[in-house]
Amino acid sequence: MLRFGALGAVVVGVGIQFVPVKEIGNNPPHRYKMDAPPEVEVILRRACFDCHSNETKWPIYSRVAPGSWLMARDIHNGRNHLNFSEWADVDDDERQDDLENCWEQVESGAMPKWFYIFPFHRDAKLSDGDKALLKAFFLKNAKPKDGKKAEAAADEKKPAN
Repeated sequence: MLRFGALGAVVVGVGIQFVPVKEIGNNPPHRYKMDAPPEVEVILRRACFDCHSNETKWPIYSRVAPGSWLMARDIHNGRNHLNFSEWADVDDDERQDDLENCWEQVESGAMPKWFYIFPFHRDAKLSDGDKALLKAFFLKNAKPKDGKKAEAAADEKKPAN
């Protein structure tokens, strides 16, 4: 019984390798050169670009099912939520909204995803220094949520003479 179970698992394991995944190994041609300092771009490439750009690196294990299915799904979802490579198609306000949303995701610990970091991309884990650089970049042009200008909000906090 155990031998038939093992044989069945091998047959299924080999069989699922023939289920094609269109997205694996394909990167759309669109590219957008981000206006980011070099140290920020290094962090983004290391921790974000595999899922949130058209510059995905496809390792050999991305061609082995069922991992290939999961990877294709995650990259498809990541690019749908945010694709740095296609920022040429959006205006500055939308880019700034994206950057602020990026910071919220990083700050909350939602990004990068734990299953991306462990076990294959440990270098994508963000240090406190990485987070500080990203925060400065992501929020450099942020407007206060209440719609007031930053200078006016700062003036309101000053004590009266």
